Amino acid sequence: MPVQLLKIIEGQSEAPLPSHLQKENLKHLQEGRDHTNKYIQGVVTLSYPLTKLRDGTDFFKIVVQDSDNLCSQINSINVFIYGKMAEDCAKIIRHGETFIVAGFKVIKLPAAREDGRHDCHLEVSEEAGSAIYIYTKPRTTAASETTSVSVAPKYVYTPLNHLKDGTVVNLYGVVKFFKPPYISKGTDYCSIVTLVDPSNVKLTCSLFSGNLDSLPKIYKVGDIVRFHRVKIREYNGQMQGITSGGFASLTFDGTVGAPVVPRTSSRVYTFMDEEQKRIEELRIWAASNISTSGTATKLSCVQPMLFFDLTCQLVGKAKVDGSSFLLKVWDGTTCPYPTWKVPVEAKDLEGEKVLLHQLRNLVVDILVYDNHVQLAESLKIGSFLRIYSIHAKQASADNEDVSHMEFHLHGGTCYGRGIGLLPESNPDVKELKEFLESVNLTDSQNMESMCSMDIDSTFGNVTDLELHLQRCQQLSVTVLTDHQDLSTTELKTITNSTAPQQYRIRAKLRTYKPQKLHQSVKLHCSKCNSLQEVPDRDDFDFILHGSASTAPNPELHNTSWYESVTWTTQEQKQREIAIHFVKHDEMLQHPEDTLIMIEGGTLKEIGKLTKRFKCVVPVRSTEDDLELLDLSAPFLLKGNVKYYGCKQCSTPKPMKNLSSIAAEQQPSWEPTEIAQVLGIELLQYVFIMKFTLVDETASLNAYLFDYEKFFQIPASEILTNNFLQQKMQMTMNTLCPPGRKLGSLCRKELLDRHLKMALIGSLCMEQWKSMRWDLDLSYLSWSVLRAVSV
Repeated sequence: MPVQLLKIIEGQSEAPLPSHLQKENLKHLQEGRDHTNKYIQGVVTLSYPLTKLRDGTDFFKIVVQDSDNLCSQINSINVFIYGKMAEDCAKIIRHGETFIVAGFKVIKLPAAREDGRHDCHLEVSEEAGSAIYIYTKPRTTAASETTSVSVAPKYVYTPLNHLKDGTVVNLYGVVKFFKPPYISKGTDYCSIVTLVDPSNVKLTCSLFSGNLDSLPKIYKVGDIVRFHRVKIREYNGQMQGITSGGFASLTFDGTVGAPVVPRTSSRVYTFMDEEQKRIEELRIWAASNISTSGTATKLSCVQPMLFFDLTCQLVGKAKVDGSSFLLKVWDGTTCPYPTWKVPVEAKDLEGEKVLLHQLRNLVVDILVYDNHVQLAESLKIGSFLRIYSIHAKQASADNEDVSHMEFHLHGGTCYGRGIGLLPESNPDVKELKEFLESVNLTDSQNMESMCSMDIDSTFGNVTDLELHLQRCQQLSVTVLTDHQDLSTTELKTITNSTAPQQYRIRAKLRTYKPQKLHQSVKLHCSKCNSLQEVPDRDDFDFILHGSASTAPNPELHNTSWYESVTWTTQEQKQREIAIHFVKHDEMLQHPEDTLIMIEGGTLKEIGKLTKRFKCVVPVRSTEDDLELLDLSAPFLLKGNVKYYGCKQCSTPKPMKNLSSIAAEQQPSWEPTEIAQVLGIELLQYVFIMKFTLVDETASLNAYLFDYEKFFQIPASEILTNNFLQQKMQMTMNTLCPPGRKLGSLCRKELLDRHLKMALIGSLCMEQWKSMRWDLDLSYLSWSVLRAVSV
């Protein structure tokens, strides 16, 4: 039998090797020499998957290490196994088992190796008369048998002050510095680790692997590592370590008293009782010789210009551009400074939207760059991370009085910059999870602060204003059309007053946000108080292209309440278009009084139809009825205005419900009525703006939430009407002249500006728990502004 399993009983082989075989040392192997009665013995340190050669022959490759000569420069060799032997060995060989082979053929490699392995390899096959013996533990132990553990080799560990150039060694060390794994210039991952031990000698190791999991799982300074088969080289008078063939590692928590549990991706490894004692000794030594405090910081302790490590959970991520990526994380604490919200499109943001909204006051945005982007993209939402060397930077936006905190993970690996993925078994993760579960999200939401950066971020992420809108609606506010019964109040008096109250003020407008006025238009759901960006043309066009792939269903054409017309386009990729004309009293109406439904149309084609027909509804066919498209697209187009529905609050109904409006005596086809019969919660266009008001005593931030009263311009029409956009810009230029600062005006000009820019109106004020004052201008009209006089 060419492959034999031998049990070890009481330290002896159950069946002895043939008496004519003699053990051969690896260093004596040479191509062409007679090895007929010789055998090679070693421990299996690496195996590769069973494969087939081009001729169909099974092939299996392993690496065998000579356990008797671990400190030798050449202590391992490749073994190539062919045919039936390969198939048998692949089933039974495990790492750490003792492997013996006789009847092998020695083949010289074409080039010298630099990984500590022999420059020859062994070829083994049944046809060549080879024999393989594998020492293994018995699966069951009889009462009369005692299992020996000689399968595992006894490794020799070299102190750092005894390292020699050109040797392959095993060693223990304490991590003094490390760089988390990153992608090298090639395809491999790389990690840099600096080790020390009680000999007070330092060793820097450059570790490379195509498999990220095979690199040491180091999480912090002070961790203890065990490296097997590290090759030592001397460079500029200092010893350095690099990976060699069969490199393996174990990592242990360096905290005194912590459980001795190895971190490794390998399912098979050796760990002797005396090694646990070695780890405990290194822990005690490191506790008094290695500074492990590092730069780990919680968000609540962050200060400007700080570089820190953060243990956190990932709740959102988004691609910003080709060289940067956004990570949204939290650690359960609140940053003491207003934080920067990176503007990204809602469709690009990954993560649970409800959770992101709940955590909006606890989440911070970290922008990672360059070599960290690829790893950041691969992270899963909900993962626990340790991000190393984050830069906390204090900055101010243009025309912004209040500074904010930005968080950056710069490119490169200097100072150990990088991202580490922590397993849930990690003690720091367990502690963090317990803390996160204890965080009261209700309290966090009650601490909602409508600070400058919260509102500024609205122009990139509108959900931050939802709680503010809910609170404003809860106030008991009386809208005053005549403000003469209120005397003018100084802003300082307002800031020192209790809320809620109403005031009449005279103040200057210092700045406003957003400067690009079209960005102030949002979509608002009055039912759930959600806000969202107005989708752009590309989003709508993409949805239309997707729906065009489904051909209209002929069985749904020409019903009792609409007539249908279909045709096929002549373009290269033909499309089938169907238009359904809704009838009244079984008759078609004039185009300007007709609602039509269209299937398969493009954005350009629908645009032309809106100029001729009263209303256009994009639809698609199902088996039983027509239905609306995804609510990311407008459910109705009327003139230049697109009408959208709230995804959360809408329950779309079949299009046949429109027949009830068509049956009316004079169908109005009003958007609100159409939305109601189709089960759509209509979103309304609103202006969202921030004004910074000042007088001689103080300054206040006022937030505008208005449909059309303030500017006397419908928010629904501003995006498609150039004249209205110019009118709005002129209004803001009058209130806040561009290009000149108030301080640069002479006294007469300042007085004139004061008269033009004075704001007189009834202001509703609420005091948040964060001790900031917010003023709601939602019912302060532009007509009041124009009516100001001395």
